[in-house]
Amino acid sequence: MQSATKVHYDPKKRHEFVFLFDVQDGNPNGDPDAGNLPRVDPETMNGLVTDVCLKRKVRDYVQMVRDLPIFIQSEAALNTLKEQTAEKLGPPLTEEERKGKRSIPRLRAQLCVDYYDIRMFGAVLSTGEKEDRLNAGQVRGPVQFTFARSIDPILSLDLSITRKARTTEERMETGETEMGRKPIVPYGLYQAHGFFNPFFAEMTGVTEEDLEAFWEAMEHLFDLDRSAARGEMAVRGLYVFSHEDAKGNAPAHKLFERVHVKKSDDVETPRKFSDYEVRVDKEGLPKGVTLTELTTG
Repeated sequence: MQSATKVHYDPKKRHEFVFLFDVQDGNPNGDPDAGNLPRVDPETMNGLVTDVCLKRKVRDYVQMVRDLPIFIQSEAALNTLKEQTAEKLGPPLTEEERKGKRSIPRLRAQLCVDYYDIRMFGAVLSTGEKEDRLNAGQVRGPVQFTFARSIDPILSLDLSITRKARTTEERMETGETEMGRKPIVPYGLYQAHGFFNPFFAEMTGVTEEDLEAFWEAMEHLFDLDRSAARGEMAVRGLYVFSHEDAKGNAPAHKLFERVHVKKSDDVETPRKFSDYEVRVDKEGLPKGVTLTELTTG
């Protein structure tokens, strides 16, 4: 169900959102400090997925589907991208600006124009050698995520796997089987919260089209991001609270509390989304707040 007015596309309004997704027989976000096992809160054993992981998936989607330029990527060095943007500026950067002692506002502004993820998520743009760097300072992005946390504790499995192919001639001769590991979560339903700040959006130049691309990416976050390692992942809920007043008409945490997710009473070990009940308090919203349900179930 989508709002006919598309109020959630308006970059001049404050928005908060609740994001639900699940994973079955996959690893949604491995922890390199724990042998790439699924991330967990060690005190509660609830699963975790970092904000950085979620932003990466948004970047990948808008770059692939919308063909929007992305700054944080693996195909080009950040300093090279900054240099390419600097070459487009007129007049050219002065020798003093190139020494990097002070940030260069016009370079920062142009980088916001050029790159979708800088406009939306911000970036540190002061990278480079001290005596020879393009210092564009830092951009605070209007879109921010919390970590996603599973509704219930997860069971992290580390499965042994074998492969027929062998890497060396010695192992071909001996017939020795090569072993590997595959960490998975049998099932987990995760919830994350997000925020959109219209004052930062004005500074970075976010447009309605940028927000439209963002919500589209959130609705289809895993559709084009399949891999054997991640198992089966799906978006299960995206609930956007939009404020009439740019400063906000209600506290974010009070709005988040309107989305209730709990395991069904007759379920001991959840293994599918239907083992949970999701209820959203739509009635009696604070004055000036609109709820848009982009994805349900």
